[in-house]
This record gives sequence, structure tokens and C-alpha cells, in this order.
Amino acid sequence: MHASLFPDLIVNGELVPHALVAAETQNHEAPKGRPGLAWRKAARAIAIRTLLFQEARSREIAAEPDEVGPGRFETEEEALIRGLLETAVNVAAPSGAEIRSEWERNPTLFRTPPLWDVSHILIACDPRDTAAREKAESRAKALAELATGEPNGFAALAERESDCGSKASGGALGQLGPGDTVPEFEAVLRTLSEGQTTPDPVLTRHGFHIIRMEAVALGLVLPFDAVRDKIALALEKAGWAIAAKAFVEELIAAADIQGAELKAA
Repeated sequence: MHASLFPDLIVNGELVPHALVAAETQNHEAPKGRPGLAWRKAARAIAIRTLLFQEARSREIAAEPDEVGPGRFETEEEALIRGLLETAVNVAAPSGAEIRSEWERNPTLFRTPPLWDVSHILIACDPRDTAAREKAESRAKALAELATGEPNGFAALAERESDCGSKASGGALGQLGPGDTVPEFEAVLRTLSEGQTTPDPVLTRHGFHIIRMEAVALGLVLPFDAVRDKIALALEKAGWAIAAKAFVEELIAAADIQGAELKAA
């Protein structure tokens, strides 16, 4: 991508180096052959970041990096933006009535974790290897057709065909809960009914899976007092996100920006 083809990004008179926008483009998708779209998305992101830095400097915010993981700290830029937003964005804690109203909208959303009794057939492959993935997918589709056509024969099919150690028990994985499997596997578990087998193979980092839901135990509905704090935190986070967006929009409205389409966005 030739940065010289794109206009200068100037935010309140401050010229932003093309190199910053060019580096940001890798974080934005664009159709093949349309590098200008990725550049425009990157220019918007960098312009907003520059606005936040300018506002932080004007308020004399100090960058104090927080630890975000074992031995991992924020960059000074991240700490500066966080410090600005913590100073500028204030949200009132939700009232008791608001919390109860949110719970009463659908109490069944607040449950103890479900349990899934699951069996599967694994056709192992490295998804990054195109040839191996295509070969495994073809085999998986044929096995999925057999599994859905003869649901009572799933265990025997798993014993014969699965690449997982669970084949010794007919593909049975036992009872699983949230977080026990890779996310893409769990996402499918949440959609299956008791006795249902996935009609199409499910791809994970381990290969293709044909999944059968043997039984489902939905979590118990929790009483209001047990979820009050969780709902309050969720409402506060949602309110903060709305307020932070409004704060950024105020900065954009008051800014003189060239080379990025922020107001339209």
C-alpha cells in the first residue's frame, strides 16, 4: 500500500505521520484490491486516538500503566486513554428499580451453568493445512450423513471411525459445562437439543467433529438476590460504554479534522 497516494491526516492542526495510519491498516479488513477502504478505516481509528491524546494532554492526565495480566502492563498510550476516560466519563450506579426491572424482563436468562452429556466423532486435521483440511472435511461430511441417518448407530460409528481417544467409549465425552471445550465446540453445544446430531461437521483447531447431544440439563433459574450484583455491574458497564461513545462524539464534533471521515461515521 502506497501511503503517498492517500491524503494527509491532520487533527486540530497536528499532522499525523502516514506511517502510523499505514501500520493501523493491518487491523482493518477490506475487499481484495480496495486498499483505500482499509486506509480510510485506519485513518478514522488513528484520528480518534489522536483526539483522545490531545484531550488527555490538555487535561494534563498522567499515564500510569496498570497490570493487565501476569507480568503484562498497559502501554503508556493505553494508560493515557484509560486515564482520560476515567476522568471524563462518569456514570451513575443503576438504581434498585432499574436492576429489578432488568431482571424481571426475563428471569430465565439468569441460571446456574448448564450441563451437556455429549458424544462426538473426530476427524483430526490441522485446519491450517489446506489439503489436509479438505480431505478431512470430505470424510467428515460422509460420516455426518451416516450418523444422522442412523442415530442409534452413533456409538458404533465412533468406535470405528473417530480419531479421538473417546472412540473406546463410543465417542462419549461425558458431562461438559461452559469452558470445558474450545469456544467453537461449545457454541454448537448451546444450539443442540437432546438426541440431536449436528448435520454438518464442526471445525475446531483439532479438526472436524460430528457432535451428538445425549442429554441436556439446563441450569436452575437463580433468584433475584443471587444475581443483583451481576446485573448492576452489567448495567453500569453498558451505561459507561454509551457515555464514552458520546464523549468521543463530542470531541469529534468540536474538532478540525482533515483526511478522515469521522463526522460522517
